[in-house]
Amino acid sequence: MTRIASCLVGMCLAASMASAAWAGPGSVNLTKLVIRYEALGDPGEDPDSGGSSDARWKLPDVSAAADADRAAKLKQIRAELNAMGDRGLADDERLTRDLLLFSLRDRIEAAGFDESRMPFSSDGGFDVMMLYRASGTTLRDEGEARRWIALLNAMPGWYAANIDNARRGVASGFVQAAPTAQAVLERAQRAAATPLAEDPLLAPLRALPDSIPAATRAALVAEGETAVADKVAPARTSFVRFMVEDYVPHAAKSLAASDLPDGKRYYAFLARRHTTTDLTPDQIYDIGQAEVARIRARMEQTMKAAGFQGDLPAFIAMLRKDPRFYATSRQQLLEKSSEIAKRADGQLPAHFGVLPRLTYGVRPVPASIEKGYTTGRYFGGDPKVGRAGGLMINTSELDQRPLYELPALVLHEGAPGHHIQTSLAQEQVGVPEFRRNLYFTAYGEGWGLYSEWLGEEMGIYRDPYELFGRLSYEMWRACRLVADTGMHWKGWSLDQARACFTDNTALSPVNIEVELKRYVSWPGQALAYKIGELKLLELRQRAEKTLGDRFDERAFHDAVLLHGSLPLSVLETRIDAWIAQQKNDKKKG
Repeated sequence: MTRIASCLVGMCLAASMASAAWAGPGSVNLTKLVIRYEALGDPGEDPDSGGSSDARWKLPDVSAAADADRAAKLKQIRAELNAMGDRGLADDERLTRDLLLFSLRDRIEAAGFDESRMPFSSDGGFDVMMLYRASGTTLRDEGEARRWIALLNAMPGWYAANIDNARRGVASGFVQAAPTAQAVLERAQRAAATPLAEDPLLAPLRALPDSIPAATRAALVAEGETAVADKVAPARTSFVRFMVEDYVPHAAKSLAASDLPDGKRYYAFLARRHTTTDLTPDQIYDIGQAEVARIRARMEQTMKAAGFQGDLPAFIAMLRKDPRFYATSRQQLLEKSSEIAKRADGQLPAHFGVLPRLTYGVRPVPASIEKGYTTGRYFGGDPKVGRAGGLMINTSELDQRPLYELPALVLHEGAPGHHIQTSLAQEQVGVPEFRRNLYFTAYGEGWGLYSEWLGEEMGIYRDPYELFGRLSYEMWRACRLVADTGMHWKGWSLDQARACFTDNTALSPVNIEVELKRYVSWPGQALAYKIGELKLLELRQRAEKTLGDRFDERAFHDAVLLHGSLPLSVLETRIDAWIAQQKNDKKKG
């Protein structure tokens, strides 16, 4: 799942002013600092991925000058926030201050590495941001259509600014590894070769409502086609040329982020950033090894429950080849995903006290980017503009998308996973806008993996094969701890990293290769899942042990989710306080 961006200037100012009711006694300075922070935005993320009805009509300023200006302002806000302390703040205001300080620390440290020099990865980047946005955009009237066309006309500047940043990366040696550079080049070439009639950027215009006169609709589509042909297409071609002539020849020969300039310090920072802990890469590697051994033992038990007589490698080989475990059409895969999603929906009230108002739908990954894309991903909705959340399912290469893995995938990316967590955060009342859109990877992805585990209690896995699929997915995340630290910290080859997945999971060969490319190009992110899940399970077990038969699962989940995304240390403090309060309330009762 992508991180949810901070909002941009106009919306954030209005939202913070409108939500000033969250300000309590002694919080005037905090309110002002939050407004200043929100006004800065976060150009490292797609502003359409969360929260703002206006941000989708803008492209961020990613120039080096703008980055430097933002960094200076972030440091000033942090200095003032530290100086004011937390005296006179109510409990939720102290949480706002803590989250703002944590976010500031992360962004300021990241700015010191000038990450803008690396504006793309194997499955994401500036060049696909507008494709994601197009897939979730519904244009409701002529005014919105014209704003979309204006965005298309602005894309050459967006491309040029990001290419300039990547050129600085080449000059300084802060570049993606050769396999990633080649994958991005191939993606850029496919985009440049897209026929005008099939361009996803025009899909929102081709779907204009009938309330707009036919002649006007036709004229708007024609304007959009002109923008794509005259502005977007040359920008795409310039990106291909840059990749061929400048980037690919100078791509890093090593896979390891630690081999980049100042790379050891950079990867240690990424490990802290994505796990929101102080764990070192070596400690994370050891945790991964222990989890691999634990999960493998349970996989072998599940294999025996399925009645298989051979060993685990033979069972995995059978799962990868048996046609009964694979859909025969794209539509069938989407329909199966939808059926699982609705079956999970039916169980949610039994496990959650508060559910979001926003719904979500199941959609295919756009064909133009499905090659090399992950098997599934969630994109947040926006109730203000009438857009549901989206569970994106990759429907390509059907013989590589096993159905026994589908329940775990749907639970993670849909509900109770990212959709519940993201939507409840967006629907918080009386908090600053940045808290509604905040996303700490360990919390969000840890919750997604916890949701796969919760599927057992919900009765979603209906046979040993689907349960094995869940365990295979959990093993996948354990292997991530080993492979990510192995490649980026210990100097492993791709073959060494691949071995954990091929030897211990039922992931298809295509998925394994896509995932390995992702870990190479996005160092550290893969560490968040298991670390986050382990902390959530630890907190749940602590609550169950302390409260005994008075433990309320629905109340526990609400305590975890209703304050939005949190660093793991902050989450632990709040859950410990919740446990103490529950224990005290029960004594009084």
